[in-house]
Amino acid sequence: MAATAPTVAVNIEALIAQRQLRAVFQPIVDFGDGAILGYEGLIRGPAGSPLETPAALFARANAAGCTTALERAAATTCIEAFVQLGCTGKLFLNFSADALRQLTAAGRNALALFDGIDARRVVIELTEQSTIDDLRNFMPVVAALRAAGAQFALDDYGTANASMNLWVQLHPDIVKIDRFFIQDIAHDALKFEAVRAMQHFAQASGARLVAEGIETEADLIVLRDMGIASGQGFFFGRPDERAPRTLGERAREALLAHHIAVFPEATHSTGASAANNAPARKMMVHAPALPRRATNNEVLDLFNRLPDLHAVAVVEGETPVALINRRAFMDRYALPYHRELFGKKPCLQFANASPVLIEQSMSVEQMATLLASDDQRYLADGFVITDNGRYAGLGTGESLVRAVTEVRIQAARYANPLTFLPGNIPISAHIERLLSNDAGFHACYVDLNQFKPFNDQYGYWQGDEVLKFAAQVLADACDPTRDFLGHVGGDDFLILFQSGTWHDRARQAIASFNAGALRFYAPADRLAGGIRGEDRRGNATFFSFVTMAIGCVHIAPGRGAQHGSEAIASLAALAKRRAKQEASGLVVIDGGDSAALLPALAHGETHDAGAAQK
Repeated sequence: MAATAPTVAVNIEALIAQRQLRAVFQPIVDFGDGAILGYEGLIRGPAGSPLETPAALFARANAAGCTTALERAAATTCIEAFVQLGCTGKLFLNFSADALRQLTAAGRNALALFDGIDARRVVIELTEQSTIDDLRNFMPVVAALRAAGAQFALDDYGTANASMNLWVQLHPDIVKIDRFFIQDIAHDALKFEAVRAMQHFAQASGARLVAEGIETEADLIVLRDMGIASGQGFFFGRPDERAPRTLGERAREALLAHHIAVFPEATHSTGASAANNAPARKMMVHAPALPRRATNNEVLDLFNRLPDLHAVAVVEGETPVALINRRAFMDRYALPYHRELFGKKPCLQFANASPVLIEQSMSVEQMATLLASDDQRYLADGFVITDNGRYAGLGTGESLVRAVTEVRIQAARYANPLTFLPGNIPISAHIERLLSNDAGFHACYVDLNQFKPFNDQYGYWQGDEVLKFAAQVLADACDPTRDFLGHVGGDDFLILFQSGTWHDRARQAIASFNAGALRFYAPADRLAGGIRGEDRRGNATFFSFVTMAIGCVHIAPGRGAQHGSEAIASLAALAKRRAKQEASGLVVIDGGDSAALLPALAHGETHDAGAAQK
C-alpha cells in the first residue's frame, strides 16, 4: 500500500509548529582566492505548495500577525541545517529590526537566538523591511548581539530602508549591495559609478562589500577589477539544501581570468560634467538696468557714463522686458537730428523687445543650444541673465562662444562628441590599468587612408558619417568585456585588444570598413575608382577610396612596464604608419623589440605618434 503524503499546513502557525520549513543556502565568495566565506541561509515552505516561496510565507505571516515567529523559526531551521551539514564559514541570517527588538526585549538572553551555533559564526542581515524609526533605542539591541559575538550586515543597500543614514549610525561589518546595481554593471556606466561611490564610503567606514545578484562573468570581472571583495549570485550557485562546498569550474575560471575588465564609460564623464556645470553666473556682467519708462536720452547718458557697457536691459519692476545694444543705439543717434527728434521718447522705440533670457543656474551646455538657433542677434546684443525671472545682469555672445568651446574641448578629452567613444583621458587610464596589472595586450592604432581628400570633396557632414561608420565597425570587432575602443580624434582610433582572436577581429574590421565605405561615394566616383583633387602641395591628384589601416604593438604579459604608455603609443603610431603602406592594411610589431625600432623612432617615422597622447 502506497505511503500517504504528509499533509501541508495552510495555517502559518501550524506550519511552524509542525516544522515544515526547510533551509537552503547560497554561497558568499571571496574574489581574492575563490574561497567560500559563508552562506546566506534562506527559508522555503513545503515543496510544491502555495507557501513554498519566502514571499508567500511572509505575506501569510504578516496577515496572521506572526512575522516575528516566522523569522525565529526560519533562523532556527537554518542554524540546525547548517550545523548538520557541517558547513564552514559564516552563516548569514535575515532579521527585521522589529524581530530583533522582540527577541531581545525584556532582558532576554541574546545568545538564545543562536542555540546550537557559536554566535561568532553568525552575521545578522537587517532586511529591507527594517524600518527603524528610533535608531537610538535600537542600538542597545545591536550592542547586545555584538557582545555575544555576532556581526551585522546591511542588506540590499541602495534600495528600500537600507540608507546611508543607517550605514553611518549602525556601523555595519558588511554591506550587501542590492542586485539592481550589480546586474549589467559591465555595460551600465551609471551603475558602475554608483557602486564605486559605495566602495569609497566602505573604505572610509571599514565595512566589507558583498555584491548581490551576480549572474554573468562580465559583471563578476568588472566587480573583481574595481576592487569589490566578495559576492553572491546565481553565477556561483543557486540556493540549495546541500550547501555547495566548492565553486564550479566556470566560476573559478572567471575569478582567475587574466584579462582586465573594460570599465563602462559614461558619455558625460566626471571631468566633462564638472566643466559643463559652470553656471551662467560665472560669465555675468553686473550692469544697471533702466525702467521701461526711461527715455532715449537716459540711455545715452548711461552709455556715456559706462563706456565699456555693451548693452542695457530694460525692466518693468524686476522683470526684464527688452535689451538695447550699445553700438546699434549709438550709430542711430549719430545720424542728424536723431537726438532732437527721439531723445525724449520712450527707450523701447530702439530696443529689442524679445531679448534672450537665461537663468543664471543654467549650464553652459544648455546655453549652447542658442548657437544653433535662427536668431543670432544675441551674438551682438548679448543676453539677459535672470535669477528666478528677476533681472540679475548681462552676458555677451563672445563669452558664451568661449565658454561653450572650452566645455566641449574638455568634454572631448573624456568622450568624443561625434562617436561618443571614450577620449584620451579614459584611453590613458585603461592603458595604465593594463600596465599596472602586467596584462598582455595588443595596442592597435587605427587610421583611415585618403580620408582628407574625401572630406575635402564631400564636405565635413559626409566625412562625419564615415567616421561614425568606422566607429561602428570597430565596435562590432571588439569584445566589449575584453577590448577597449577609444577615439583619439579626427580619423584616429585606438583599440586595446585582450581578445585571443584579436588578429581575426582586426582583419574583419578592415574588410568590413573597406567594403562599406564605398556607399559614401557618388556612383560616378565608384565607377572611376576614386576622386580627383589636389594633394598637400596643390598638385592635381587621383585619390583612391577611403580604406582602414591598423598598426598593432604586442605587449607581452609583464613587459609593458618597461615602455610606459607614451612609448606604447609611439610604437603603435609607428606600426600604423607602416600599415598605411601595406596592401593588407595590417602590421604587427613586437613591443619587446623596441630597441631594434629605436632608429625608426629617432628618424621621425612616428611624427604623428603624439596624436595618441593629445
